[in-house]
Amino acid sequence: MRQRGEEPGWALLDALLEDETGPDLAALAGTVLGLPERGRYAVAVVPVGGCAGDRPAGAQGMRLVWRSRPDRDIAVVALGDADPQAVAALLTGGGPGPGGVSPVVDGLSALGTARRLADAALLTCGPGGERVVCLEGRVPAALVAGQPALASYLATDIFGALLARDPADRALLVSTLDAWVECGGSAGRTAVRLCCHRNTVLNRLRRLEELTSRSLSRPRELVELLLALDAVRLGRGTP
Repeated sequence: MRQRGEEPGWALLDALLEDETGPDLAALAGTVLGLPERGRYAVAVVPVGGCAGDRPAGAQGMRLVWRSRPDRDIAVVALGDADPQAVAALLTGGGPGPGGVSPVVDGLSALGTARRLADAALLTCGPGGERVVCLEGRVPAALVAGQPALASYLATDIFGALLARDPADRALLVSTLDAWVECGGSAGRTAVRLCCHRNTVLNRLRRLEELTSRSLSRPRELVELLLALDAVRLGRGTP
C-alpha cells in the first residue's frame, strides 16, 4: 500500500473487489472505512462517461463508496433496506447509462462476487445501451453476452433466415415473440396486447418456427430461440 501511495482503506476495498483474500481483510476494511463487515451490499459498475454527473454518495438510506478504474467507475453500495433496483434508479437519474448492478450479497467479503455479477449485468446492455440495469431477470442474456463466439453462432444459426427477411417483417415477428413470452405463452393475451386477432398471432408464430426450424412447444428449442434473440440484441445481428 505504501509503495502504491494509496490510503489503506481504499487499498483494502480494492483488494476485496478483486477477490483477494487474507486474514480479517473484510473486518479491517470495514473498520477503516466505517462500513459494516456484515450486511446487505451490492456493487454497481458504470463506464467512464456513462450516467453523466456527480457520483452520488448516498440516498434513500444507501451509502455509495466509489472507486475508479481506467474504463469504469465502481460503486460499493451499503444497501440498508433498499434493493438493487433503487441503485439502478438512482444512477439512471444522473443521466443515460449504461450501467450494471449486482444482486444483493452478504457482507464485504462477497464484494468480488458482486463486482463480477455487476460486470455481467453491464454486458447485457449491448451497444448503445442507455439504462442502468440489474442482473435479476437478465441472467440468460448475461450468459450469452459472456460468450461472444456462442452468441454469434446462436444469431447466425438460429436467426439467420429471419435476419435475411425484410426489416419490417422481421421486426413484426420478433415483437410478436416478445409479447407472447411476456404473456406467458397465451396467444389470446398476446392478441389483446398487440391489438390483433388470436389467429394472427398464431400465424406469425408459425412463420417464426418455420424460419428458425425451432418449435415453441419444445422447451429446449424455445430456450434456444430466446437465447438467440438475446444474442441478436447484443449486437450479433439486427433485430
